[in-house]
Amino acid sequence: MIIEAVLGDVTEQEVDAVVNAANSRLAGGGGVDGAIHRAAGPAELHAACAVFGRCDPGQAKATPGFALKARWIIHTVGPVWSGGSSGEPETLASCYRQSLAVADELGARSVAFPAISTGVYGYPPDRAAAIAVTTLGTTRTAVELVRLVAFDETTHALYVGLLGSGG
Repeated sequence: MIIEAVLGDVTEQEVDAVVNAANSRLAGGGGVDGAIHRAAGPAELHAACAVFGRCDPGQAKATPGFALKARWIIHTVGPVWSGGSSGEPETLASCYRQSLAVADELGARSVAFPAISTGVYGYPPDRAAAIAVTTLGTTRTAVELVRLVAFDETTHALYVGLLGSGG
C-alpha cells in the first residue's frame, strides 16, 4: 500500500472513498464533518446516515458519496482527547483500522483520510499523526492508496516527516 500526504481539502479528493471524522450521531457538524455533509449534499447524506442511528467511537460505517468525487464516505468517530489515559490512542487507531476494513468490504482501492480527532475533539496533532501513520502502515488491507489529507501546513509537515521521502 502507498501512503501519501497532501495538503488540501478532503472533499475534493478523487479517490474511491473519503473518510469523515464524524460525530456519534452521524448528523454533520463543524470541521471536516460539516464540510463533507455540505459538499456531498446535506439532505441526502443526512437521510443515509439516519439509517444507522449512531456510530460508536472507533467504529466505521459507509454511505454513498452523493455529490462528492468519491463513490463512498466512510464515517468514523474519533476519541475526544482527555489527556491520553482514557483509551484515546487505541480508539483512534481503531478508527483507521475499521475504516480500512469498511473500505475492503466496499472494494475501495483508494481512500483519503482527514486528521481524525485533531479539531474540536482536541487530539494533539503530532500524536494523532503518529498513530495514523503507524496504524495505516501495519494494517492488512486490499486498499492500494491511502492519502492523508492535511488541511493545514503544520499537519502536512507532521505527515511528511513521519512518512519520510514517501510523503
